[in-house]
Amino acid sequence: MEPMWIVVADEGRARFLSCAEPGRELTELDEISDAGAHADNADLRRDAYGRRGSSITSSAGEDKLDHEAELFARRVAERLAEAHRAQRYGELRIAAAPRFLGRLRKALDPEVAKTVTGEIDKDLLQLDRRELQRRLFPPPNG
Repeated sequence: MEPMWIVVADEGRARFLSCAEPGRELTELDEISDAGAHADNADLRRDAYGRRGSSITSSAGEDKLDHEAELFARRVAERLAEAHRAQRYGELRIAAAPRFLGRLRKALDPEVAKTVTGEIDKDLLQLDRRELQRRLFPPPNG
């Protein structure tokens, strides 16, 4: 039986985890980040809201943030596609910040999309493996 992969992501960071079967202990596989998103996010957000109140600045800042997020979603999707082609997982669950989840859905290869068995539209990146396991595989009566 192929393991299940779990991706926990936002617009600048993604963690890849695995488990032998639902509810089993999670294993950290890898983590990738968009250094540009982390380094520039504060400046881009300030620009997006306009340091001088300009709608031009706001639009330019938002466009840049959107572009960075799109690129990172494609990067995460490509990593998932490579792993799927290598038959490293048979089932995929995704927990991502709502806007990023939408971007990631659009970027997923159709064959990878078929393996998605669950989604959580929340940013759970800061949770440790034990708490992630509880969120992804809640007990039947809890």
